[in-house]
Amino acid sequence: MFRRSLRRGLGVILIVAMGFAAPPVAADEDRVERLERELEALRATVEALQAEQADADRLAEIDRKLDVLAAELEDLKVGEAAVVATEEAMAYGLAPAASKVYRTETGLSIGGYGEALLEVFDSTRDDGQPSDKVDTFDLLRGVLYFGYKFDESFVFNSEIEFEHSSTDQEGSASVEFAYVDWLWRAELNVRGGLLLVPMGFVNELHEPTTFLGAKRSETESRIIPTTWRENGVGIHGDLGGFTYRTYLVNGFDASGFSSSGLRGGRQKGSKAKAEDMAWVGRVDWTATPGLIAGASVYVGDSGQDLVDESERSIGVGTTIWEVHADWRWRGLQIRGLWSVADLDDVAELNEALGYQGGDSVGERMEGAYVEIGYDFLSRRPGSQALIPYLRWEQVDTQAEVPAGYARKGSTDVEVLTLGLAYQPIEQLILKIDWQDREDAAGTGVDQFNVGLGYIF
Repeated sequence: MFRRSLRRGLGVILIVAMGFAAPPVAADEDRVERLERELEALRATVEALQAEQADADRLAEIDRKLDVLAAELEDLKVGEAAVVATEEAMAYGLAPAASKVYRTETGLSIGGYGEALLEVFDSTRDDGQPSDKVDTFDLLRGVLYFGYKFDESFVFNSEIEFEHSSTDQEGSASVEFAYVDWLWRAELNVRGGLLLVPMGFVNELHEPTTFLGAKRSETESRIIPTTWRENGVGIHGDLGGFTYRTYLVNGFDASGFSSSGLRGGRQKGSKAKAEDMAWVGRVDWTATPGLIAGASVYVGDSGQDLVDESERSIGVGTTIWEVHADWRWRGLQIRGLWSVADLDDVAELNEALGYQGGDSVGERMEGAYVEIGYDFLSRRPGSQALIPYLRWEQVDTQAEVPAGYARKGSTDVEVLTLGLAYQPIEQLILKIDWQDREDAAGTGVDQFNVGLGYIF
């Protein structure tokens, strides 16, 4: 089902993307070329008239036309300038507010972000049964960044997150990352501490203004278990058009894996078991301002000394890879990601954890999404944005299971999200969307979401 749905979903997204992108792109390119030709011709005319000492009124009229054409050309190019400014606001793999400390001279830097989410669920599932879902309105998270720039070479950066408003009712207070950077040179820097694992988009760029959708994608929650952080050390740098990050970190704890994905295996830096370590590496290529493509790989064991009934060690080798691309051009935003996780020793892991039948951990997990948005205010001066968006996603955390176990269907999910985002200023965003959720078991429940986010 995954591959058939993937092809179908990509086809739908491609058609929509062509509808958004093709007419404006072609029209804008032709218009820019035409305006540049007209400007060149008018400048030549002005020079000729000045040489002939022509009438001052005629020269003034041509100068006025030059000003009008120059302003129109500038408006067309403003989208490209906005893309460059957005990229410059981010540094060292982090979102704008999270990288604020790198833009200070020296000393203390404070930033943050937050998200509130209203979820309204359909009363019935796709199979007609009651959904039993309760509508919720939640302050998902309030985050504070504290950084300190000692000098040009050494930087401390941290993120403190408060989830669900209170430590009661399943709320929590956590350190999301806390590390020290030694900025040696652009090509090679050293980082150590509690690190964000550099996979996908949202794990490092999870501020609400950096992604479309009131909710984060399923693939970047279940397979790339955002927000995913582990203790480790590594290097990062910029090699011309390429950036890279590669770390050695403590591995997952496989005792937390389940049929719904890898999320429960995160150790989050809290007394993390380090019997098994892992390596993760990422490379991104900026082909041109606004177009980024890349890939990342994670490899390591997750057993952490877990043993079976015969006291034999269960390694649970875990490999995750993903490829991604993001294109932003004159108001158009297109993003795509595909991720796969492969696990070893899953039958032994199921037995050790007492999982039977359809509760098996997946030997193979697959997920992909493509999203498109277009800012209808991108040609206007100011920082306002109005972005209708569409995201199609397919994720299956039981794409393959060991012999003797079953796929239960509810883990094979397809989600279509249609929404609208509005930013009155760059630091505030309101997102409203509807999600059509289907799964192979017929238990999908559609929902309506309203999200409010801020950064500073």
